[in-house]
Amino acid sequence: MKMKKKWYEYLWIFSAAYIVLGFFNILFAWLGLLCFLIPLVISIAGGGKAYCNLYCGRGRLLGLLGGRLGLSRGKEMPGLLKNRWFRYGFLAFFLIMFSNMLFVTYLVFSGAGSLREVVTLLWTIKLPWHWAYNSNVAPWVAQFAFGFYSVMLTSTVIGLAAMALYKPRSWCVFCPMGTMTQLICKAKNRRLLPKSEIQRT
Repeated sequence: MKMKKKWYEYLWIFSAAYIVLGFFNILFAWLGLLCFLIPLVISIAGGGKAYCNLYCGRGRLLGLLGGRLGLSRGKEMPGLLKNRWFRYGFLAFFLIMFSNMLFVTYLVFSGAGSLREVVTLLWTIKLPWHWAYNSNVAPWVAQFAFGFYSVMLTSTVIGLAAMALYKPRSWCVFCPMGTMTQLICKAKNRRLLPKSEIQRT
């Protein structure tokens, strides 16, 4: 008997729609904040890595493309990419790039910088994206959208590359949000352990 699918198994649609909508209107990029805030809220509230395991739209999309559609080689990832120091380093790099994006947004907000209607892929390749901005919003609002969409598009491209080369959800191994939620879980568990147990770890 075929089991009925759970609602969260369709969340890949959100991830795919996000990339498509940002191509036509950059302001849709603001929706990506949900993918940043919800995992942190769930982890802090005691839900552990439930978001990564069940609700992540990108993880669902990679699983669909690489698993059901067979676009993945299904190979094991190199040990380096699984190493915790690589994951922490990638998280640190990601946060630096994110902070730079916020700084550029602040410059536009303060009038010290002008709006850049470009999407930066892989942090280096600047793609003109002016057709996706035709709204009368404050320039800093649009600048944040361009910057945030750049982050989301870049991470999606890396995720797709990892999916094609290795197992479908290889991106999840070193995903910055996954690393952050894991660190939150470790901190919460450590706080709940008796002092004698903490000293052993």
